[in-house]
Amino acid sequence: MISASAVRLEASVDPRLSRWMWLVKWLLAIPHYIVLFFLWIAFTVVTVIAFFAILFTARYPRSLFDFSVGVLRWNWRVSYYAHTALGTDQYPPFTLADVPDYPARFDVAYPERLSRGLVLVKWWLLVIPQYIVVGIFLGNWGWGGGDHWGGGGLIYFLSLVAVIILAFTARYPMYLFDFLIGLARWVARVAAYAALLTDEYPPFRLDMGGQDVPQASPPDSPLTKRP
Repeated sequence: MISASAVRLEASVDPRLSRWMWLVKWLLAIPHYIVLFFLWIAFTVVTVIAFFAILFTARYPRSLFDFSVGVLRWNWRVSYYAHTALGTDQYPPFTLADVPDYPARFDVAYPERLSRGLVLVKWWLLVIPQYIVVGIFLGNWGWGGGDHWGGGGLIYFLSLVAVIILAFTARYPMYLFDFLIGLARWVARVAAYAALLTDEYPPFRLDMGGQDVPQASPPDSPLTKRP
């Protein structure tokens, strides 16, 4: 049996990645930071509206859902380009839509129904253990806002190590890349859950690698197989 997460985050490293461009990417991304500042304000308003919509109708309005996913998608592209992994030199597009040929992608499967009860507690109570883990990854207790998933922490330290190795060897360390994307994927799942986009609780599991592949469930025990 194969289980696929409702939240998908993927990335790939450019085959010819500049050894030094990472030094100025944060500067080049300033126009995106400005746009994202206003997008995150709208995202917060939309999430509040969605909270009441789910509470009374058990549905996240599709147009609002697409907008919220689009903000997280935009945020991930800018983050991947400027400070998380820094695995591409391709400038992020100014769009909420998915761009299939961009090396950083994000999506959340639209849920036809969401729990009215969970919406009251999942974003502040049930997700507390995940906030602790994400706090270690990002260096703070938040999962979004501004121009990135968070600030400081393990992800950004390892990203710096990766590009320093790139600068001196002209090779991006893929073992670090796989680990970094696994950390970013964990954060993305928590972000989607806390933002009410899914009822699927984020697994305490590090799914490493650029491709977000479904995880195979353990085989049934002979004692549990049906005759």
